Amino acid sequence: MTSSICSVLIYVPDVKAALDWYALAFKPAERRQIEELSFEYLDVSGVRLEIVPAYAKVTSGAAGSVVYWSVDDFDEGKERFMRAGASLYRGPMQVEDHKQMCMLRDPWGNCFGLHG
Repeated sequence: MTSSICSVLIYVPDVKAALDWYALAFKPAERRQIEELSFEYLDVSGVRLEIVPAYAKVTSGAAGSVVYWSVDDFDEGKERFMRAGASLYRGPMQVEDHKQMCMLRDPWGNCFGLHG
């Protein structure tokens, strides 16, 4: 079952500049690091704001932000959304702490993510 937003990804052409800007814009954002992935993100009141490189599938701009929902059982959550009509857009991929994440599209083409 879905519970809460765990992270918001923002796709940009310059990650360092955007991290600096969002750290100022989202005060009191705290910079955090996932050492094993050499990945820096911002913690905004318990929600991870992840600034990542834009690329061909997900560019910066209005379509560049995707909300990821935390699920207790990743495989069950992914399958439930797909049975409801979502399609897999990216992933799944392994992330920290033996968890997985993927991006799905709803029937209208909007993207959202699952993490668990």
